[in-house]
Amino acid sequence: MKVTRRRVIIDSDAKNEADDQFAIVHALLSPTLDVRALIPAHFGTHRSERSMEESREEIDRLLELMGQSGTVPVANGAPMPIRDERTPQDSPGARAILAESKLATPEDPLYVAFLGPLTDMASAILLEPDLVRRPVVVIWIGGVGYDGVESYPGIEFNLGNDIAAANVLFDSGLTVWQVPSNVYSAVSVSYTELEEKIGGTSELADYLIRQMVEWNATYHPEPIESRSLGDSPAVSLLLYPRGGTFRTRPAARFGPDGQYLPGSGHPIRVAESVDVRFLLEDMFAKLRRFHRNHPH
Repeated sequence: MKVTRRRVIIDSDAKNEADDQFAIVHALLSPTLDVRALIPAHFGTHRSERSMEESREEIDRLLELMGQSGTVPVANGAPMPIRDERTPQDSPGARAILAESKLATPEDPLYVAFLGPLTDMASAILLEPDLVRRPVVVIWIGGVGYDGVESYPGIEFNLGNDIAAANVLFDSGLTVWQVPSNVYSAVSVSYTELEEKIGGTSELADYLIRQMVEWNATYHPEPIESRSLGDSPAVSLLLYPRGGTFRTRPAARFGPDGQYLPGSGHPIRVAESVDVRFLLEDMFAKLRRFHRNHPH
């Protein structure tokens, strides 16, 4: 059987920052990706008591701007982290992962991309442990760099929003592609680049740029005219799995400070670089083509 599209679920804390939006749109504009579901994720309570709901609202807004409302399934994720490594947070999002995993085959695996915490993946594993024997690939944007290579102060954000969930996944034996912070933070764009490449091409593109500028203005006190599209490597690796360099490492565990501890030792793939040129130019081209195909 020849597989012409890669089956994908995207789990995103979409309203946490301003980069998830670019990754979600890029995935939905990519003809080789069959996005089976979008799962809104929580992003803790440091800014909102309804973070998952805010992520849902942002995903709905993007689908409306793309003219895809009602065409892509959206299944709410858990509103909070798992309580411990034995107790799932049941949710429609976790159930969507389970349902799609049952359809996966070695020739047509399921890819689940996490742009935030791993709560819904860990919950799916805890709800149905047989999941770990299915052909599922988990791509996670999260965790700090290895071997002292670091660009993130303190506990990396996606990890910190559910350390227990990360430990459940890394202990599970599932296939994991990890994109740590030293790699994802290198995917940077400037306001000028965005304005010159996609500005004015569509209401969708203008919203993507505007919400980034507004987020920076709200949450960054220092002058800034750029941002890392740190979630986008998950999409570029789905589109072009060889578009990065990886090292196979034994799966660790995460301590309460977010640092690596000895773990299960299951082999995982850790990205050490991604093809930023391919990632950005492919996204820009698809946004320009979106305007040509939807001029009004």
